[in-house]
Amino acid sequence: MRLLVILDPLPQIKTYKDTTYAMMVEAAARGHALFVCEQHQLSYANERAMVVATPLTITDATGSGAPWYALGEPVREPVAAFDAVLMRKDPPFDMEYVYSTYLLEQAVREGGRVFNDPRAIRDHNEKLSIAEFPEFAAPTLVTRSADELRAFVDQHDEAVFKLLDGMGGTSIFRAKRGDPNLSVIIEALNLFGARSVMAQRYIPEISEGDKRVLLIGGEVVPFSLARIPRTGEFRGNLAAGGTGVAKELSARDREVGEALAPKLAARGLLLVGLDLIGDYVTEINVTSPTCFQEIRQQKGFDVARLFVDKLEAALAQPSVA
Repeated sequence: MRLLVILDPLPQIKTYKDTTYAMMVEAAARGHALFVCEQHQLSYANERAMVVATPLTITDATGSGAPWYALGEPVREPVAAFDAVLMRKDPPFDMEYVYSTYLLEQAVREGGRVFNDPRAIRDHNEKLSIAEFPEFAAPTLVTRSADELRAFVDQHDEAVFKLLDGMGGTSIFRAKRGDPNLSVIIEALNLFGARSVMAQRYIPEISEGDKRVLLIGGEVVPFSLARIPRTGEFRGNLAAGGTGVAKELSARDREVGEALAPKLAARGLLLVGLDLIGDYVTEINVTSPTCFQEIRQQKGFDVARLFVDKLEAALAQPSVA
């Protein structure tokens, strides 16, 4: 298999924890040929979705941080010429990201196989997608209205505010009823009514971690990674200083995962990362879900192996494009 991976610049990859690195190591171990590109190397020319892709050889599969790859000569060819394409570009989900999904969707029309499916990525805002599954979500409000955001805090005593395109725990605020800074928080987020804001009832179980539950090819990974906030912090995101602790799924984690896994897989979402706090889903991550390595290192469950198993199985099925 010739596998094209769209990712961030290679020097930025931290091999000891990077999920895309783990995927590539597993694929290479099975004899699959790896090619890499960055988002800006996608294009449309001569009525085809094209890419400038560079062959990559794994030279160190230990994750030690040593030089771990060697590159060949770049080639320019249709995206659909590759057996599979992994879209692993990290957020932000900006307009350039959206344009990339259009180019990849064109590649799908030409017979390419892209995971996750570019249209499904585009259709699933990682914050707003929980609205489809209200039975698993905490009370949530999305609005531009400052009055409605204040009323939500009054109703629930305490709430968390976030932007719909936020990532890594950035621009997340916690506010209580009577907070003298509430108006300032709202103004900073909604830009005086110009930008939508999500408010969710504060879930005290965040002290036990913001759990990442992985769904791969319709199957629920049996361990989650609980991102536990550091002292004095309420955000569990690893990028915000949280500590990742792998745990067996609770009965509720598994219930939620098994309910959502087949529905999301049927839409072309091969890999999904559910975020749960306590019993509630707070986000459904579909762009570049992570936590493969932490689960393997702490629990011995090889998530990358399952992922490549599911990728190979998906490729064995006829394309529905």
